[in-house]
Amino acid sequence: MFAAIMSGDSFSFKRFVVHQDRCAMKVGTDGVLLGAWAHGGKRILDIGTGTGLIALMMAQRFSEASICGVEIDTDAALQAQENVALSEFAARVQIEAVSLQSYVGQIGKEGGTPMFDSIVSNPPFFERSLTNPDQSRTLARHASTLTYAELFGAVKQLLAPEGEFSTIIPDDCLSRFVAEGCLAGFFLTRKCAVKTVPRKSPKRYLLAFAKQMPKDLEDGEAMLMNADGSRSEWYSELTHDFYIR
Repeated sequence: MFAAIMSGDSFSFKRFVVHQDRCAMKVGTDGVLLGAWAHGGKRILDIGTGTGLIALMMAQRFSEASICGVEIDTDAALQAQENVALSEFAARVQIEAVSLQSYVGQIGKEGGTPMFDSIVSNPPFFERSLTNPDQSRTLARHASTLTYAELFGAVKQLLAPEGEFSTIIPDDCLSRFVAEGCLAGFFLTRKCAVKTVPRKSPKRYLLAFAKQMPKDLEDGEAMLMNADGSRSEWYSELTHDFYIR
């Protein structure tokens, strides 16, 4: 499905390369979709940045933005820092090796909470399943270190009044995640159900939340591949600036 060039443990996109040999969660379709779909702004926060993929995508899309990525896994954070340092966006992207909870506490002690115009997160999504023996994959995939409630609580503190929080969630987590957002005082503003192929049910949902009630919910459906296996027009247009072919 990818149209980036993979060489060993790295992916080459049009304007940057993502090395991932020390990251538990590799470059995946979800991250690419979110990085290409989310709205931006002058200040952007990427929660659980992993390889730094989404932070780099947002830096490419929004040329005047400053981006901060936070990552609890030290090895992943160090690799993200290296990926950023090797890119043309190094001056505008900062990676912090810290949990989201600690990051919120840290910046509070520094004399104020920065307001981000855009917050993006491809979050740990398994709240009620068995954990993986691989501790790094557990950190990346399970909500044991960052529950939905904690995620929305932090976003509420960090998001500007007119800002947007964007994420991507598996279909079986959708109702629980949206409900948690509502409990935290957020309104769902955009939703895109993403099918892999036309005959299948949606496998993932791109979601956007805001602090203000929208006039209308932007509710759509898209697919990655056509029935013949070719890339859909929607997917091609969305990722055109990133995929090499």
